[in-house]
This record gives sequence, structure tokens and C-alpha cells, in this order.
Amino acid sequence: MRISFLLHNAYHIGGTIRTTFTLAQVLAERHEVEIVSVFRHRDEPILGLPAGVTLRHLVDLRKDSPGYDGEHRDFSRPATVFPRGDGRWKQYSALTDARIGEHLAGVEADVLVATRPGLNVHLAKQARRGPVLVGQEHLVLAGHTFRLRREIRHQYALLDAVTTVTEADARAYRSRLKLPGVRIDAVPNSVPAPSVAPADPVAKIVVAAGRLTRVKRYDVLIDAFAEVTAARPDWKLRIYGTGDAVDDMKATLARRIKDRGLEENVFLMGWANPMEPEWAKGSIAAVTSLRESFGMTIVEAMRCGLPVVSTDCHGPREIIEDGVDGRLVPVDDVAAIARALLDLIEDDELRAKTARAALTASERFDPVRIAARHEEIWSDLVDRGASGRTHGGVGEAVHRTVGGAIDAVYELKRRAGVLVRRFR
Repeated sequence: MRISFLLHNAYHIGGTIRTTFTLAQVLAERHEVEIVSVFRHRDEPILGLPAGVTLRHLVDLRKDSPGYDGEHRDFSRPATVFPRGDGRWKQYSALTDARIGEHLAGVEADVLVATRPGLNVHLAKQARRGPVLVGQEHLVLAGHTFRLRREIRHQYALLDAVTTVTEADARAYRSRLKLPGVRIDAVPNSVPAPSVAPADPVAKIVVAAGRLTRVKRYDVLIDAFAEVTAARPDWKLRIYGTGDAVDDMKATLARRIKDRGLEENVFLMGWANPMEPEWAKGSIAAVTSLRESFGMTIVEAMRCGLPVVSTDCHGPREIIEDGVDGRLVPVDDVAAIARALLDLIEDDELRAKTARAALTASERFDPVRIAARHEEIWSDLVDRGASGRTHGGVGEAVHRTVGGAIDAVYELKRRAGVLVRRFR
């Protein structure tokens, strides 16, 4: 098969980028695979180019590049195809609308895969008939704005398939959206086997990793670790990741560490790539997020032989078997997090047993297994033919016309709102 992925920015770093690169590399062993990045802001991808995969971009943001698009006349004009409800809308423009449309109209592929809601909408609106159209959901349907969910309900009806990263979210798509003729499947993200030896359960280190943002609730983890150190001052917590300059979470967390008197126990380690050697230095991993659509860091830690104490925030419950290969605790419950950590810290045999179970359980997320699941879905759709989707030519034309009308209504409402605010 010829498979083409459409990514927001393949040159950056993030869970969707990482899992797409991993999947593409495995698929490239048997198929012709390309990744098309809407944006390019640096010369080389931070994660490196997957072996056997072609990478190209649509909009060049490198100011020193001869192909720099930042001064294009359409770059400052707002996007009308990319939906406003998608949190990345402000980064898109009339230029991206046109470039993505040109790409989707001309790409030669058997399967086109988009990787976020806004790009899935592009796929539905602009892709030519012929290739199988697959929209991936790497977040959670319930976490999207009402406006975006409405757009999803309408536009995704023109896709052939939607894949989510959890079965819970697949059920939500089936029950709440009612997309007749659209195949909806849950396929988790994949994580390759680490290149380092499994962690030593004797290490007295708890490891956490992820962007320093409010949703990760590292403040809660620090508070919980204050309770841990009160009982076991010989244990350390290492937090890996960086935050945005606008919202200096690192400084906020550093102050909290100082206020709790934890400077000798809790450390902000900064960003690490690769992360595997850092996981392997610990013996327990901790995740205290308000929400996780999946939990890539959970699987990464488990693949390195660490049991994970995680808040029960959607995705983790489909990865961790509570009491077997990790612990699930209530969100924002400092005492429960501290208690779960201490249960593992104070019982060396339990910690070692749980670590072995985590290592074994995480094998189900191996890239070869996950790629095979995607191949099964896509091959079935390719064999049936893209025309096998329930929407005929006339029905599709009507659908697109109605979609255009809804877009126009949204735009009129927006302009009316602007006028009301202007004349108040």
C-alpha cells in the first residue's frame, strides 16, 4: 500500500509525532510511506527521520530559508477550512487551507491518514475520491469544545474510518456521533522496546516525565512526595520536561519545591531525549495528570520495567491493571498518590513483582503488533474500495453543501459578535 500521513508539525516533539514516526517506520518495511508536515520550523526533525519514510512539508516557517512562507499574502489571512474549534486554529491560515487542499487533491496514495481533528476536517472537505480516508483521534472526544464536536459530527461522516487510542473513546464516538458507514476502531499508540536494560527495582528514585503544564499536575505530585519523604527521606523524585516561556511552570514548581523544603529530594531535570536511560535509573514512575487521552509516558516507563502510579484519568485505566502492574488513584488526591507510592516504596518484593508484570504487560504495545492492527483495518477498507463508503456522489455533494452552509452560519455569528462588542 501507499500510505500518506498528514501531521501538524513533524519537526517538533510530542506524543502524536512520536507515535506517528514509530508507526510509519514499521509500515515502511512493507509499504510505501510518507509523512507530510503542514509546518516546518527547523531544518531537521527533533526526533530524527524514520527509516524508509519520505518526509515533506507544505508551509516553511524557517526565516533563513529561500522557501520562507511567513511573508506570503495569505499567511496572515484566517483559515476557513481548518475549524475554529481546534485549539491550533490561530496557527492556520488561508495559505494552509490552500496548501493542504492542493496536497490532498493531488497526492497519490491508497490510504490518507490525518492525525488531529482540524486536519481530519481537511481530509473530509478537500480530499479527492479514491484513497481510503482515515481520521485519527489522539485526544478525547469529550475534551473537545462543543463547536469542534459539532464540526466532527458533521464532517467525519465523509471519512472511511476513525481510530481512537482507547476503547472508551471509540465507544463515545459510536454512541454520541452516529456516523453511519464510518468504521470506528480503537488502536492504542505504540512504544518500541527500549535500547537499555530494564530498571533496577532497588533504585530509590521515582521518575515523572512530560511537558510542564497545569494539566500534568506536578504540583500535586510534589505535595504527595512531601508526604513520601516524611516517611522515607532516602527517596528522590525526578521530573523531566520543559514548559512554555509564557507560562513559566518551571519557576512555579521550583518555588513549590522550596516551600515544601524538598530541595534535596525533588529535582526538575529539564528535557531528556532519549528518555529511556532516565526511566531506567528509577524504580517507580508517577503520573498525576488531570486527563490523559492515552498515556505514552506510562507505556514508556512500563517498557523500561517500572510500575506506574497514575491518576485514573481516562487513558491510564486501559494500560494499567490496578494492583498488578501499577496503581490507579483518584485525580487530585494527594493522600492517595502518596499512599500508593509508599506501598511500593516500602515493599521491595512487591515493587520487583509489579515491575516484572509491567514489563510483560507493556509488550502488547509493541510497534509491530500495533502496525498490524492498522494494516488490518486499512487493507479491509482498501479491498472494499473507497467508493464502498455509504455516501454516493450526489449524497456527498449535498453533504459538502450543507457543511458549507454551517460554516457560513458560524462565520456570520462570529462577525455579529464582533459588531456587538464593537458598538457596546
